[in-house]
Amino acid sequence: MSLDNVKTHFQQWNREKDIMEFDTSSATVDLAAQAIGVAPARIAKTLSFRGEGEKAILVVAAGDAKIDNKKFREAFRLKPRMLNPDEVLEQTGHAIGGVCPFGLTNELDVFMDISLKRFETVFPACGSSNSAIELTCEEIVQYSFAKGWVNVCKGWEESPINENIILSNEVI
Repeated sequence: MSLDNVKTHFQQWNREKDIMEFDTSSATVDLAAQAIGVAPARIAKTLSFRGEGEKAILVVAAGDAKIDNKKFREAFRLKPRMLNPDEVLEQTGHAIGGVCPFGLTNELDVFMDISLKRFETVFPACGSSNSAIELTCEEIVQYSFAKGWVNVCKGWEESPINENIILSNEVI
């Protein structure tokens, strides 16, 4: 099971107990933000792209960021082509809704988008559609064995961050 692989992955830092599991789905940015009680931008979404040959490239970006095709091509010298759900599962070992850069089935190149650097902590999924962990940017780089930071997203610079916590559709 994917969540178990992620828990095993985090054992090397004694962080497996920090994984949050929810009674509700956290499979999308909005659902994860609601389950955790943070702004959607603080959700660290993992996007899967075709890389060279058979190997995928993972880009972890802020929840409010969108891939900029031109920036992606400049950074990776590849056209940004996302994997389909079956390919994502095959490459990462995680199904859509729980994809993360931890406990991967294959050794993949992982990159962090600079859109994450705005936040003290972010919340990536943990291999299931109802899990997450709170990590600093330094921790997410370390724990994912990321190759480095990239600037391949757009939209987030203009997005105002509403730091009000939204719970049960009420702003507190």
